[in-house]
Amino acid sequence: MHAEERHQAILRRLRERGTLRVSDIADELRVSPVTVRRDIETLADRGLVARVHGGAVLPETRAETTGAEAPVRVTASRGPLAFGLIVPAADYYYPEVIKGAQEAAGERGVRLVLGISQYNPDEERAQARRMLSDGLDGLLVATCDPAAAAPWLDELTIPHVLVERRPGDDLSDTERVVTDHVHGARLAVHHLARTRRRIGLLVRDDSPHGGPLVEGYRRGLAAAGLDAPADGLFRMPPPAGDAARREEVLDAFADAAAGGLLDGGLIHNDHDAIVLLQRLRARGIDVPGDLALVAYDDEVASLADIPLTAVAPPKLAVGASAVALLAERLADPSRPRHLVSILPELHVRSSS
Repeated sequence: MHAEERHQAILRRLRERGTLRVSDIADELRVSPVTVRRDIETLADRGLVARVHGGAVLPETRAETTGAEAPVRVTASRGPLAFGLIVPAADYYYPEVIKGAQEAAGERGVRLVLGISQYNPDEERAQARRMLSDGLDGLLVATCDPAAAAPWLDELTIPHVLVERRPGDDLSDTERVVTDHVHGARLAVHHLARTRRRIGLLVRDDSPHGGPLVEGYRRGLAAAGLDAPADGLFRMPPPAGDAARREEVLDAFADAAAGGLLDGGLIHNDHDAIVLLQRLRARGIDVPGDLALVAYDDEVASLADIPLTAVAPPKLAVGASAVALLAERLADPSRPRHLVSILPELHVRSSS
């Protein structure tokens, strides 16, 4: 059982029982107590559970038992509101989104129920069905495929908000909270263009952010008065995809740098940026001397052997704003539809 699956199981049992013991959940999941303790520690760091001696409870349960002052609560006639949050993963990019949503929900007295789709559209819809059967007032979803999810989202009888996703239909009035990734790519290109003239882009071809990043890259070059380098756009398969193709793309980017065709690069995401950095250094290409690099996501960019300059999406703010938008929709169903677009930041380090 993967860590994400164990985390879901722990959260599901906590919602059912209100509390759990490490020994009991270890027996149920057929893992060691040490593994469960580590899982609980991870969930506690994200604000999803509260640790107690020998086990864990929900954060709101801990607050009640310790006599903590209760926050001002948004309530429906049947009691506190419940929001579902479905994300593709909880181990990269989304932990901060989850944390922001958890904090905003807690401030409003809203119960937040987490689902993890593992980038599987069928699992995503199954998660939504289970949540709805348990009773929800609203749904937040970072869908795997906005176009494929649109039919069942349109059938929902409760409000929903897309998180870090844009509808497949540009005319859709679906409310959403997103990072302005076009701005983020332009920010990176503007930074690189101060000292570089031949800037390339390596982007994950499975990423929902890929389209905005390509648009921002091209607009950034145009604003700087630069031409896009011939063959300056590199599309990287996902880690679970074509391994041989991944090697070809990395080699092609390194070849372009070694041949002087590129002197700057924006790399999405951090993992691929670090792998590329290692390959460049192994070939004697100096960073930032020969090639300046900017990573996109800023999850682990600062941990590279040459700390990477990176664009940092406002993940915490995205999660908090999504909860706020959904709460405001429930409080005033007739309010105008909203698109909340939040600007990322550039963190300059040694690679540029």
